[in-house]
Amino acid sequence: MRPDTSSTFREKAGLVLRCLQGSRGFFAAAILLAFLNIICNALIPQIIRLTIDSVLGAKAPGLPRFLLALLPLDRLRADPRTALWAAAGAVVLAAALRGLCIYGMRVNLAKGSEGFVKKLRNDLYRHIQRLGFAWHTTHATGDVIQRCTSDVEVIRTFVCVQLTEVVRTVFMIALYIGIMLAMDWRLALIAVAFLPVTGLASGVFYGKISARFQAADEAEGELTTCAQENLTGVRVVRAFGRERFESDRFARKNERFSALWVRLGKVLSIYWASGVFLVCLQIMLVTVAGAAAAVEGAITLGQFQAFVIYNSAMAWPVRSLGRVLSEMSKAGVSLDRVGQILRAREESDRPGARNVELDGDIVFDHVTFGYEGQEVLRDVSFTIPWGSTFAILGGTGSGKSTLVHLLDRLYDLEEGQGSITIGGVDIRDIRREDLRRQVGLVLQEPFLFSQTIRENITAARPDASEEELRACIQTACVDEAIADLPQGWDTVVGERGVTLSGGQKQRVAIARMLLQNAPVMVFDDALSAVDPETDAKIRAALKERMARSTVILISHRVTTLMQADQILVLDKGRAADLGTHGELAARPGIYQEICDIQMSRDDRALIEEGGDA
Repeated sequence: MRPDTSSTFREKAGLVLRCLQGSRGFFAAAILLAFLNIICNALIPQIIRLTIDSVLGAKAPGLPRFLLALLPLDRLRADPRTALWAAAGAVVLAAALRGLCIYGMRVNLAKGSEGFVKKLRNDLYRHIQRLGFAWHTTHATGDVIQRCTSDVEVIRTFVCVQLTEVVRTVFMIALYIGIMLAMDWRLALIAVAFLPVTGLASGVFYGKISARFQAADEAEGELTTCAQENLTGVRVVRAFGRERFESDRFARKNERFSALWVRLGKVLSIYWASGVFLVCLQIMLVTVAGAAAAVEGAITLGQFQAFVIYNSAMAWPVRSLGRVLSEMSKAGVSLDRVGQILRAREESDRPGARNVELDGDIVFDHVTFGYEGQEVLRDVSFTIPWGSTFAILGGTGSGKSTLVHLLDRLYDLEEGQGSITIGGVDIRDIRREDLRRQVGLVLQEPFLFSQTIRENITAARPDASEEELRACIQTACVDEAIADLPQGWDTVVGERGVTLSGGQKQRVAIARMLLQNAPVMVFDDALSAVDPETDAKIRAALKERMARSTVILISHRVTTLMQADQILVLDKGRAADLGTHGELAARPGIYQEICDIQMSRDDRALIEEGGDA
């Protein structure tokens, strides 16, 4: 995919917040339950401290009066065994409450995360459907798929798991530090002193990890593209014996992909190793200092025990913040990559564009057009009378397909590039959906879905009757081919129709377009894979059916075009000649040269036999 500017923080946050619509309540409930879980967890060290110092020992508990009124302290001190059982029961109760909170938190996180990712996927796919044809031709399919799957999953994990973990950890740190400061501020400062060190180390590694992850992510997109192209082009690979070449090409990309992840892994290994060292150092210092303070009598044994528990419980989540920062770099890259798609401009109509029922001459007026600065059409002007059959002939790269792509508004003419009108209405003033509904298009390389023959043909009109369907397949001369298939109508074709021959695919595509019943029908070299005899039969069958439609034929085969009312000859993007077959064949030029080459004795006999076909 071509480079794009990175998203700003506001754009990334806006994307996340937009996809959180409908799921925010679940996340709010999950965070609230996470806070309750932390509070329950914070009670356990206090129960242990109270038991050691105030039940087994003689230190005043230092609890609020309402809690002292509820606590039978004298009875517990008189029976240490009962006191220990009561303490154990309190710990179990706190743990049970933690379990309930964790259960509720996980359930709400699951609901919220699936709602989030569902909306993100839907928005992404819906946006891709509305992107222009030009965008799709300049972006690799494998890379787009990778962004819609792997990158979306990275975003989901970060937003729905890691970001929630950050909120939970920050609350836990604040609560634990507050409790520790209340018990002994000197020991608390030792624990707190490591927080900025850990944060600084995480920030340094964040910058290093981000660039390496982006390179690895892009390499994954290239690897996916390579695999996708090889699988969809499997017949070409087999036909040209390219198995070894394709395997080596995949191996090279896989080697680069693996090397980038190993490089990233080395940085992460240093990061995690240094983090473990810092955490262990923090625990050791707090334990040693706390033990010394307990021996000197500065703190009680219960306070020391609670300090050790709080410090150990806080050290690893603080370390996890660094992990979240490293994951944030991945999520930032993924948000950039997904955002590049979502920022791409969708197809749009002019203000005031309307639905127009096509009925009138098609006029190309001084049309000039090119791709990425390379001019393809140069000042082309011609008129297609309504209800006529118009043919276009020209060499490879002369602009034949570009003309019909412009007519169907797969590409749009900019100001100063001429105009295309139908019945006097500029096609840019017609809504794209309505225009394409009325312009049937069959390409040289038709696309078939991995569905049944029936589903592929009825894609144009799912509500078509059985009679209409049969009439279309008979006109396209594909009825016999369908009858020979194992399951007839219900035969599932392979990906892109790979189980059918080129001619069968073209005829299925013709039947699909005929079912559309469009007033303008375009055949872009749609009979190139059909033998001349079948070509003549299809044209004869089409002639009556297309009597009330405007038909545009593009072909390299003179026999396909010669019965057209007019034939346009393109040469290097310019209109070189225009006329009937007889007129063009009679005067020197490109058309006459092509006729002399193609019109063999057998072709002439076929023409005479087919008559008007």
